[in-house]
Amino acid sequence: MRWKVALILTAILAGFGLFGLLISRHHGPPGLTVLRKGGKGPPTVVLLHGYASSAEHWIPFTETIPVSPHVRFLLPQASEKTLRTDAALEGRAWWSLDLAAHLRPGRGGIDLAGESPEGLQKAARQVRALLSAEGNTTLHPFVLGGFSQGAMVACQIAFASDEPLAALVVLSGAPINESKWCAQMGRRRGLPVFLSHGRYDPILPLDLSERLSAEMAAAGLAVTFVPFDGGHEIPAEVVAALGNFLAQINP
Repeated sequence: MRWKVALILTAILAGFGLFGLLISRHHGPPGLTVLRKGGKGPPTVVLLHGYASSAEHWIPFTETIPVSPHVRFLLPQASEKTLRTDAALEGRAWWSLDLAAHLRPGRGGIDLAGESPEGLQKAARQVRALLSAEGNTTLHPFVLGGFSQGAMVACQIAFASDEPLAALVVLSGAPINESKWCAQMGRRRGLPVFLSHGRYDPILPLDLSERLSAEMAAAGLAVTFVPFDGGHEIPAEVVAALGNFLAQINP
């Protein structure tokens, strides 16, 4: 593992033993558990974790991002367990993903742009049910975002549904179901989007994120794109930039 990836994971996991004292856990729609952090809102920020991760990994993030204490964070836990063959801890996944089947020959990383898995659509339906249950409306829309696989679910909701959104946050994401997304992006004209990606991401390459950013901008979305010198991670500079972005959102 690259040292920068190891460093950021260490920071994310720091203080893990205190999570039970800092969060409240509730059952959401069937298959989802939701961790709550922060104030009572508005705004409400919903963050979807990545593949083989968990909702708990967002907790240090919610404590370091520079936002108002009124911000309410909702952190859903995906329903599927990941099956690991290495020594890493098992986590959760929004849908089963065979990374080896989608490797880019001669270029590195994976490309899911042409895929439209049923699991993605199921996850999007589950998250939308949660948003509705938590009070997401046209008058008081939530900020929706995620990391990696979670970012793909967030984009699926943004571009394949009419779910009210105040903003979209895409952290180290990539296109999937791309043709449908592009066909419907125009309906989100003016939507604020924060997109970040590591220049040396070995899993989801930067060029895919750059392409997604360009497609959003061409469709009239208000894109803030933050590339950084790193891998598949959320470094401090992205946390600071996201805090500035959220401070400008009026849900």
